[in-house]
Amino acid sequence: MQYELGRREFLIAGAALPLGCGARSAQEPEYDLLLTGGHLLDPRNGLSGVRDLAVAGGRVAAVEPAIAPERAFKVVDCRGLIVTPGLIDLHVHAFAGTNERGSFAGDNSLYPDAHSFRSGVTTVVDAGCAGWRNFETFLETVIGRSRTRVLAFLNIVGHGMRGGAIEQDVGDMQATPTADLAREHSDIIVGVKTAHYAAPDWYPVEESVRAGEAAGVPVMVDFGNDHPERPLETLLGEKLRAGDIYTHCYAGNRRELLEDGTPNPGLFVGRERGVAFDVGHGAGSFKWSVAAKCLEAGFPPDSISTDLHFASMNAGMRDQITTMSKLLALGESLEDVILQSTWNPARLIGREDLGHLSVGAIADIAVLEKETGEFGFVDSFGARHHGTENLVAEMAFKDGRLVWDPSGRTRQDWRELPFDYGRQGEPKWDGILHRNPA
Repeated sequence: MQYELGRREFLIAGAALPLGCGARSAQEPEYDLLLTGGHLLDPRNGLSGVRDLAVAGGRVAAVEPAIAPERAFKVVDCRGLIVTPGLIDLHVHAFAGTNERGSFAGDNSLYPDAHSFRSGVTTVVDAGCAGWRNFETFLETVIGRSRTRVLAFLNIVGHGMRGGAIEQDVGDMQATPTADLAREHSDIIVGVKTAHYAAPDWYPVEESVRAGEAAGVPVMVDFGNDHPERPLETLLGEKLRAGDIYTHCYAGNRRELLEDGTPNPGLFVGRERGVAFDVGHGAGSFKWSVAAKCLEAGFPPDSISTDLHFASMNAGMRDQITTMSKLLALGESLEDVILQSTWNPARLIGREDLGHLSVGAIADIAVLEKETGEFGFVDSFGARHHGTENLVAEMAFKDGRLVWDPSGRTRQDWRELPFDYGRQGEPKWDGILHRNPA
């Protein structure tokens, strides 16, 4: 069914979608989508300025100072907003649906689509919920069913992040099957994860590095319990390789700060060796005093991530966009936090097809608003910090398709539509901006 609305069209049930820029010309427009007038921040390409961005076939088709609106099927006004690559959350827990209590391969995890797009996130990386024994279940029940792009670190523990004695079983920490599965699913598995180990030996780290070397992927380390027998300085100065990732870098639980309140010199040694540092905020891994002291000492994170799970989302962490706002409140620039949430994490996991808006790139796009005012932010330990800037995701597009638009910036006013729009029995327009939504 088609309704003619002056110079607009409202098309229902499978043909096309509303044209925001006037009637279609005799010649088919070359672009599916055009974002106009936004401040485009693309750190990978060193771009920060007002640009128009066009999308065709799920890819970035043009980035120019001005693009004529008649060249596009759908035009969205982004004046006053910030256009960035789709955000990448490097540390989440997404293996939901198994109904296992107290487990990150179960009830502790969250389905990604419920939390990603509303924060401007188009790609998440699960941080080791599954190991080689249960990864295929994760692939079937979550990864293969998500609209969010879900990548994964594979846990060195074969049974994954199921808590208790399971995660302490060194007999189930095996480099060979872990590496074999990582190679088999190299399009999804981007690294190896070791986490939550309570004993004072190095076996999980060393076995993870062996797996990482065999599969050609990085290792992400959640260092578990602090022990003098395995100091942070040794982990960062000897055990990890260039490209490996130390997550929860501002937790303060493993001597990231020394007794005198200065950053552990081992952090700087690790960075010099090429180790990367990830925020991994979580419910117990981000402390204002640690983050502030590290930033003051010239030690910013390489990547900003949430450690999203059932507890952290309902505490001070909340989501990716809030975590980025916290780093703004600590003095980082907007360019810094966008870099640390786009191109940097893409590089760390070897997915350089993501995290930028080069012509030809996958059209994963976040459109953000930077609010100014008086804001309060809470860390993992209940302490408050004041900020004057707050980021909000206004729109998100994955593969060029609209996935988040709470303010209706892409939509038509209801008064421009026929009175009987959305009649019972007719398919609803789901807001996916594409010429052939089927």
